[in-house]
Amino acid sequence: MDKQQILIVDDEEVNRVILKGVFQDEYEILEASNGQEATVQIENNHNIVLILLDVVMPLMNGFGVLEYMKEHDLIEKVPVILITGETVQDSDDQAYTYGVADVMHKPFYPHIVKRRGKNIIELYQNKHNMERRLKEQEEAIMAKEKKIRESNEFMIDALSSVVEFRSLETGEHVRRIKYFTRIMLKYLMKYFPKYGLTEAQVDAISRASALHDIGKIGIPDAILLKPGKLTEDEFEVMKTHTTIGCDVLEKFHADQTDEFYQYCYEICRYHHERWDGNGYPDHLVGEEIPISAQIVAIADVYDALVSPRVYKSAYANNIAYEMIMNGECGEFSPDVLECFGLAKEDFFNIVEVIKMFDFS
Repeated sequence: MDKQQILIVDDEEVNRVILKGVFQDEYEILEASNGQEATVQIENNHNIVLILLDVVMPLMNGFGVLEYMKEHDLIEKVPVILITGETVQDSDDQAYTYGVADVMHKPFYPHIVKRRGKNIIELYQNKHNMERRLKEQEEAIMAKEKKIRESNEFMIDALSSVVEFRSLETGEHVRRIKYFTRIMLKYLMKYFPKYGLTEAQVDAISRASALHDIGKIGIPDAILLKPGKLTEDEFEVMKTHTTIGCDVLEKFHADQTDEFYQYCYEICRYHHERWDGNGYPDHLVGEEIPISAQIVAIADVYDALVSPRVYKSAYANNIAYEMIMNGECGEFSPDVLECFGLAKEDFFNIVEVIKMFDFS
């Protein structure tokens, strides 16, 4: 392992000799007689653990060196002890403003310089070691969370795909809903800050949207797969998929205060609610409907319109868009409709790209 280095910067050779004698048994000593030489030494050597820096020097003074270190983000990495013949308080204050570790005045006592220097080196190294360990721990935690999240994502998609296969769909509905939901939320976050959405919430709501129809797992095949229009009684049964889904979520999630669970629950129960109260199952009105459910609702309606079903053919993108904007599929919030308008081309593009591939 390379020997640790101490850089001594002083235009007076006698001072450099004295300081070198203090540290040379334990450290490799680098020397500079002015600030310019010091910057060259700093640039060319990467194992410097301490700089002993004079203030008054030709070509570039000590504060010039500190300015260089500040510009290159080195002040926090390499400790500096300013050793100066000046006794002006302003000089000390200026030095500490730069972030030097210590200020000592000439004439100095070598044993005191040695004690302070070694203490400062140890302090900085302990700090850097702690920062490195914390970073390693943070990276390990993030890697573990990523693995858990990927595992959860797989289980969510697998569970929601069970419903799709029962409905004789291709398995892409859930993926499209997540795309549409994320796009809508991005516009909502950008243009409607009043909702206070964060990137983390956008991600959580988008993932939760995959479970919006999980309750259909409890709907009889005769109703779920019926190729024609449902009777009034059959439709009442179909509507229960919202509450069945919540029952499923409650059984499988112990921590019901978890934010992700709350999004799953809101979306599952309320994605068929409408702004005017004519939705189901709870006939919520206006802002009583959680914004997560409002966003997934319009994404779900649009995808249902542009996708073929056992009971209908697919509508063209622009027809589906106009139907939603004109209120033919129920009333949506003005904010959500505005976001839908902003996301129009994004929605169209996703549908057209999907049509280029055969997912069956």
